[in-house]
Amino acid sequence: MAVFDRHEQLTHQVDYLLMAGSFVTLFWRQTILEETIDWLLAHGYEVVRLDASGWMGEADLHRDFARALDFPSYYGRNLNALNDCLSDVAVCEYGTSPKATGLVLVLTGYDKFAMRCPEVAQLALDIIADNSRSAILIGHRMCCLVQSDDPNIVFKPVGATAVEWNSAEWLNRRRPE
Repeated sequence: MAVFDRHEQLTHQVDYLLMAGSFVTLFWRQTILEETIDWLLAHGYEVVRLDASGWMGEADLHRDFARALDFPSYYGRNLNALNDCLSDVAVCEYGTSPKATGLVLVLTGYDKFAMRCPEVAQLALDIIADNSRSAILIGHRMCCLVQSDDPNIVFKPVGATAVEWNSAEWLNRRRPE
């Protein structure tokens, strides 16, 4: 089954634009993030929010992902286990409903976690992007919105694709208001 209908006008749909790139989109302004989330909720998406600003280490990331996505009790709380469980989420075994239009992970304050644990922060985004790509292959939409309080944050390419700013902010991401 196609994830998006080829007969519909896709060029301006919020979800299509979010998933046409790397499946991981950066946001700086909270208002633009909230408008995007509101649109996604209105169109049947499940939205799971995680506040990464207080994560001091990898254990905090695993605790919050496990809780928010209802990971099984045997979850190993390491990056390999995160990848395994997100692959189950990608096929709707748990953590999301197959009746939802799709799943959107929202990570707020991610720049703070990335400063504390840069390698883990980068690898977690890679894992999310890879599993989002796998999900879309079977007709399930999944993506990640990453909010940063630092408009100059730069992440390495995620899943061999550049992490992109949302379309409303990319031109002026270096000019704080």
